[in-house]
Amino acid sequence: MDWDERYSIDEYLFGKEPAQALLRNEEHLVSGGTTLVIADGEGRNSVYLAKKGFKVTATDNSIVANQKAKSLALSENVEVDYKLEDFFEIKWTEKSYDNVVGICFQFVPKNLIEPVLLGLRSATKKGGTLLIHGYTPKQIEYGTGGPKDKSLMYTKNTFTNLFHESEIFKLEEYEATINEGIGHSGRSAMIDFIGKF
Repeated sequence: MDWDERYSIDEYLFGKEPAQALLRNEEHLVSGGTTLVIADGEGRNSVYLAKKGFKVTATDNSIVANQKAKSLALSENVEVDYKLEDFFEIKWTEKSYDNVVGICFQFVPKNLIEPVLLGLRSATKKGGTLLIHGYTPKQIEYGTGGPKDKSLMYTKNTFTNLFHESEIFKLEEYEATINEGIGHSGRSAMIDFIGKF
């Protein structure tokens, strides 16, 4: 998928407000902590967290999204360390954060999801929080956002197969109606994972 092309519209593809999943799980983050937001797109989640006092680093590989994210941060008068990086070339072990947040980064092939998730775990400090939100395979029926490939969706097994039971603080599949720009809109089948290490 050409993300630069997708983001090359005047409006914000997923809106300027934070993901509903971030709002419903924010209380579980380390308050005011160093926070990495992966595949951040146009910055709605990183800007929100920066406004709430988190020290935020955000990464994405779209030049267009990166520019829009910086504009959003400027308009909200917050500082975010935006990095333009290829997701699959990031060395997750180079630095660790109090919080690692991944909202709908559902472009990871099935054969790579294990090393990616374990990489995100390694980027989370001891005592920190890993928050991942995405779609379940049932989302294909709704077609209100996310990929058209079930293999890119998450199930509870995605996480229980990789993380120890003691590390899984929350793991919930649910349905809700969301309204997050033209990219995510309507009834949706979702999953939230929160890891505490």
